[in-house]
Amino acid sequence: MPTHVPLTGRFTEAVSYALVAHAGQVRTGTDLPYATHLLGVAALVLEHGGTELQATAAVLHDSVEDQGGARRLEDVRARFGDDVAELVDALSDAVLLDGETPPSWRSRKGGYVEHLRELVAVRHPSCLVSLCDKLHNVRAIVADVTDPDGPGPGAWDRFTPSPSQLAWYYRSLAEVFATADLPGRAVRDLKAAVTRLEELAAEAPGR
Repeated sequence: MPTHVPLTGRFTEAVSYALVAHAGQVRTGTDLPYATHLLGVAALVLEHGGTELQATAAVLHDSVEDQGGARRLEDVRARFGDDVAELVDALSDAVLLDGETPPSWRSRKGGYVEHLRELVAVRHPSCLVSLCDKLHNVRAIVADVTDPDGPGPGAWDRFTPSPSQLAWYYRSLAEVFATADLPGRAVRDLKAAVTRLEELAAEAPGR
């Protein structure tokens, strides 16, 4: 059973930093503050026995990918240390220089799947954060697509990739996580959520 992890000022500062970095950003296709995702991932990390370092990286995990690239990574390093910056870097599927054009979605996600294989092979501490990130994402998609009082199947339209592409990506990740030394319940929860995502993707119009 996970032990209690005391959270210090560094975690609190990371939450405040993330709120500023993602100010005005919302979850794709919703009016939910992006912080709901960051805090949700951090909660899952702690629930599954993660350390304060991993929880800190969880609240910062999209700050580089979405909000500043290489410049942001160096700011994270200066403020929170090399250990946090290493995890955030490992969790980013692209760390761009100012003005650099990002690769295509398929290229980035395919590259991240291969990157994850390398991280899993060395039991990198970012793997638990990544697992919790993907679990939170898949659960949110499934909940929205199946919500009779919400967007329903129209939720698929929020995303640039097609339902089948999303299903491929998360299935690929789930298969890698299944080989990792990670909390079994979290791995099983992701597998179950991805299976449901695949079912819904197969039913999606124009899949």
